[in-house]
Amino acid sequence: MAEPTQYIFAHKELAELLVKKQGLREGMWTLAFQVGMGNTVAPSPTGGDPVPAVVVSILGVALQKADKEGPMTVDAAKVNPHKK
Repeated sequence: MAEPTQYIFAHKELAELLVKKQGLREGMWTLAFQVGMGNTVAPSPTGGDPVPAVVVSILGVALQKADKEGPMTVDAAKVNPHKK
């Protein structure tokens, strides 16, 4: 059997992993992304002269405190409960 070369995580699954990694046990936490923007010149999609373009880069992934549950939000008490 071939070895896997890629693992893909859903947003909520990534939030759960980060909550556990940080040892968080309370509160609602959501994923947040730190992004940067820059400009460049790129080939024209129509084949003409190069055109100005914007490049958006993902600089980092963060956990951010949330008020309510959402598609990228997890409850730390549920996904990382205190051990009994």
